[in-house]
Amino acid sequence: MTGLSPSQLQKFQEDGFLVLEGFLSAEECVALQQRIGQIVAEMDVPPHCCAEFPPRILNKAEEQQKTQDNTEYFLSSGDKIRFFFEKGVFDEKGNFLVPPEKSINKIGHALHAHDPVFKGATHSSKVQAVARSLGFHMPVVVQSMYIFKQPRIGGKVPAHQDATFLYTEPLGRLLGLWIALEDTTVENGCLWFIPGSHTSGVSRRMVRTPAGSMTGISIRGSDPAWDNSLYVPTEVGRGSLILIHGEVVHKSEQNLSDRSRHVYTFHLMEASGTVWSPENWLQPTAELPFPPLYT
Repeated sequence: MTGLSPSQLQKFQEDGFLVLEGFLSAEECVALQQRIGQIVAEMDVPPHCCAEFPPRILNKAEEQQKTQDNTEYFLSSGDKIRFFFEKGVFDEKGNFLVPPEKSINKIGHALHAHDPVFKGATHSSKVQAVARSLGFHMPVVVQSMYIFKQPRIGGKVPAHQDATFLYTEPLGRLLGLWIALEDTTVENGCLWFIPGSHTSGVSRRMVRTPAGSMTGISIRGSDPAWDNSLYVPTEVGRGSLILIHGEVVHKSEQNLSDRSRHVYTFHLMEASGTVWSPENWLQPTAELPFPPLYT
């Protein structure tokens, strides 16, 4: 693949997002879905994940411990493959109320590093060509996720900018790559964008709190009141890639259909001349420094 054309580059620069239909073949999509099925079949569910939504009333000490356990599980997931579940999928004993493969919200955040199938998809020549055409000189992979958007229970994702959670200095160094492994529609929770909203900066950030604090993370600042009439639904076919500027405003609604909406998504950062905020929830580790995209 030769990367983006001049007209595609211009559209991405104007809108803050770009759809590339047919980026992956049906066979490539199936391979990723089959591999995630194997990972799910072998998953070991931590007890505190099962206990995340118990029906009984917790006392203050129990509530505090539960919050700390769940926060630590999330904050330490940047260099691991971990499982995050939809609400209400466990009973009071931690047993699944629905089939395990239908209970997962997402898997993150280091599939790109620890699984050879997803590593290959992340570092493919096609992805590298896109990054080069966008002017990335030293891109690194900072995180990856497999998002299930389960039928009927797949939750909405409120309007946000990715740089709220993955902040860089200067801004404009973050790129999301969102690959639809199934057709995405308004009914099953496609992405919605505000075209051109990537030019106004970031006013809200999620940051780590000092070590030892109960919450582990906090929100600094607030988002402006984005005009709902400006959102554009972006329905795409299986195998499509959506490029997402780190500051473009986007969201997705709840999946109210009987069809899932599987997606593999990951983020790149231009490492040359860029500072990854030490306050970001996700940090490189000695075990997993952010790996270079170009191989």
